Amino acid sequence: MSWWSKLFGRRRQAAGEHAVIVSFDYGSRDLTPLLTLGESLREAVRKAGTGEYDGHEVAENGSDGTFFLYGPDADRLLESVRPMLLSSGLLKHPSVRLRYGEAGRNAPETVLEIG
Repeated sequence: MSWWSKLFGRRRQAAGEHAVIVSFDYGSRDLTPLLTLGESLREAVRKAGTGEYDGHEVAENGSDGTFFLYGPDADRLLESVRPMLLSSGLLKHPSVRLRYGEAGRNAPETVLEIG
């Protein structure tokens, strides 16, 4: 690659630039099922080669939570975990925010209700 194309050519996406952020109502202080689902998401994303599962946050009272996933293509990443999210039966009113680029860079986003 010439120096000109390095400067002005199409920039390759960094591996963790897109995001899939899953928000949901939960309603329990028992986090064991969510931890199990999180590990299943991690494995599904790894097997599909679509990115990485970066963890979760859950309200102290167990009312709601969020899963965080990152990869080079938000749409492919969502498709690799969507069936699992819907079939788990744990998540109430799940919605997904897809971010198509790096955080803080005015990347386009879309929000989908998936439940």
